[in-house]
Parts: sequence; C-alpha cells; structure tokens
Amino acid sequence: MERVEIIRAALEDKKASDIEVMDVSRQTSLGDYFIIASCQSAVQVRACVDEVEEKMLEAGYPAKHKEGYRGGSWILIDYGDIIVHVMQQEARDFYSIERLWQEAGTVRNGEEE
Repeated sequence: MERVEIIRAALEDKKASDIEVMDVSRQTSLGDYFIIASCQSAVQVRACVDEVEEKMLEAGYPAKHKEGYRGGSWILIDYGDIIVHVMQQEARDFYSIERLWQEAGTVRNGEEE
C-alpha cells in the first residue's frame, strides 16, 4: 500500500481529480491495483505522470513501461502489480474503465470498501 499512497499523493499534488484505486487482484493477472485519475488537459495529464514517475523513482520504484505520453489524453504507467491510468476527463468518460472492472473493490485510505 506504500506505493499506492505515493502514487495517490503525487496525483493529488498535481491536482488530478476523481482519483480511484481499484483492487483488481481477483479479476485479472494484469496486476493487483488500477489507479485511475482525471485531468483537464494533456498538459496536466503529462504533469501528473511526470510527478508520479519522479516520486516513485525517488522511493526506488522505476516504471516498467509507459505508453500514451505523446498523445496525452490517456497515459498508462505500469509498475508491475500497479497500473496507473491518468486520463483527460473526456477519455475517462468514454472508456469507462470503472464500469468494465465494476466487480473490483475500491480502496480508500488503505482499506478495501
């Protein structure tokens, strides 16, 4: 949960909104957690991703993979068991990841709801 909290704090620092942590460990082998956040522009999406990468690297956790940075409407960062989705609000509404993974538990303050 330490890494989840580092990511959440970095996103909050850059004013991402509607940050959601989903425990997908029972639904997929892709990872244990999806962290989804919304931003108002491509510039803010990139700033959030840069902050997440910087804070995670400082803590000793380099990203395994990143995609979508150039476009900036939806950037995915793969930390192995944690997948971070930083999206412009329009993309988030359109793809509705939360609906696709609705059976996953939501994590708030380190505890699953």
